[in-house]
Amino acid sequence: MDRRATDDVRGRIDTYLASAGIAAAKIVPLSGDASDRRYFRILLRDDSPQVLAVHPGTIEFDTLPFVNVSKLLSAMPVPVPRILGHSDELGIIALQDLGDVTLQAHLGAASPAQHDALYRQAVTFIDTLQRRGAELASAEYIPYGIAFDVEKLTWELQFFTKHFLEGYRGAQPTTAQRDALAKEYASIVDELASEPRVLCHRDYHSRNLMLHDGSLYIIDFQDARMGPDTYDLVSLLRDSYVDFTEAQVESLIAFFLALREGRQPSQDPAEFRRRFDLMALQRNLKALGTFGFQTTSRHNTVYIQYIPRTLNFARGNLVRYPRFARLRELLAEHLEELR
Repeated sequence: MDRRATDDVRGRIDTYLASAGIAAAKIVPLSGDASDRRYFRILLRDDSPQVLAVHPGTIEFDTLPFVNVSKLLSAMPVPVPRILGHSDELGIIALQDLGDVTLQAHLGAASPAQHDALYRQAVTFIDTLQRRGAELASAEYIPYGIAFDVEKLTWELQFFTKHFLEGYRGAQPTTAQRDALAKEYASIVDELASEPRVLCHRDYHSRNLMLHDGSLYIIDFQDARMGPDTYDLVSLLRDSYVDFTEAQVESLIAFFLALREGRQPSQDPAEFRRRFDLMALQRNLKALGTFGFQTTSRHNTVYIQYIPRTLNFARGNLVRYPRFARLRELLAEHLEELR
């Protein structure tokens, strides 16, 4: 961001604080996400700190997906940051400060027992999202009108081809290879899109779970939508930012199925695991597309370190299921990690 844009952001923050009667002792820039929003911690002289989300321009608070989904999640309830104030003209939303400790950051200091307890809490939130999400379904809330349908899932796989396979790795698939990839993608997408849909956070992983006052809080939920019941669990357990043992994955899947026992038709664990792995393959390829895009188009190299783990996840499922033999063959011609 150039100097003029930086000055504009600081000017808007100062104007917002003055209009809200907030006496700031210090304004601290925070590292942002992959969006175009910027975040600042406002340390107050006589109160708890706040975080300001500063948008590129003006906003319409009442129509923002973040605000809409926040109301839905608060009604469940699951823990999300409180909205403390806003200014449409200045493009600013003030949020409860949850601190700096993501679940990803905390895991390095957590004991095995703490690790297990936190992940069980995270899995319980997924169950709540699905259960209460069904009970609160209403056209009032944006997520119920959008879904991981054929178009969306296909777009994500094409995004992987464009921004990772070609853009980041420099592959040049032939027309025949592109047609073959499209056929393999369609097989995955058609099955996923046909599954019964539940409410999904859409990006439910260790960097979007904050540890605050001993409990997890959910953030970055503005893209929530309807999708397969495996989606958020895959996001959590096939997380590009965290290593899991296979025993941990199996244990947490079993825990999730136990939470649903008696509420949904009995699910054969082996069949659920097959559906979980199918969803994982699609989502991991999509994540690689995002990493490639951030690296080559946004010149944001922070995600390069997570590519090997994500490729390894993808390879595991490509190898495990014979149905993916052709897809693996096509991708391995350009990605040696998948051979």
